[in-house]
Amino acid sequence: MTAKADSALALLREAEVLTPAAFSTSFGAEDMVLLDLIQRHALNISIFTLDTGRLPDETYQLMQAAEERYGACFDVIFPQAEAVQVLVQKNGINGFYQSVEKRKACCAVRKLEPLQRALTGKKAWVTGLRSEQSVTRHGLIASEQDRQYGVRKFSPLHDWTEKDVWDYLHTHKVPYNALHEQFFPSIGCAPCTRAIAVGEDVRAGRWWWENADQKECGLHSKPHAGGISARLT
Repeated sequence: MTAKADSALALLREAEVLTPAAFSTSFGAEDMVLLDLIQRHALNISIFTLDTGRLPDETYQLMQAAEERYGACFDVIFPQAEAVQVLVQKNGINGFYQSVEKRKACCAVRKLEPLQRALTGKKAWVTGLRSEQSVTRHGLIASEQDRQYGVRKFSPLHDWTEKDVWDYLHTHKVPYNALHEQFFPSIGCAPCTRAIAVGEDVRAGRWWWENADQKECGLHSKPHAGGISARLT
């Protein structure tokens, strides 16, 4: 393996020690690197994904491909049906386009509450975040204490470049989302994701109608000095 892969594996092993440890995957390119490392090295880290109910079909196709490659290795966590119904009745089926507040309300129901359930009782949380992905992730460190969820949060790919990610995927023939071939470097819910133009930030296609410094769903915390995290609002 490359030095970067060795470093990422070392961080995964640190997370594994803090049992129970869990890896949250959205099946993006970075997450497929980590899924492959965890499965390749038989690490004792559970894997889960959040199905918001609005994912692109290509993401579901990749989930199936991952199961065919690695076996039934991940759990799927869904939002509470009643909470989704109340949200849609209040804001409309696509109300998230109308304001940042309504978009964050949608993320809260479809992502944040399910994540809270998935991380309950866990001591370590592994993510596929990279520092160079967006302005909201600059300064990302290898691990930090996440006060919101009460876990140690690990980002084994924090110092990886996009080239590092794709070199790993191609070298190990890891499956990836077909939308990446259509200029979708960052993939979330279908209504909130678009292709990007040449030269745009890799996360420019996420919530493209909002300012760059607001474009997080709230799943991840904003790091600051000392390694303690503060929630994005």
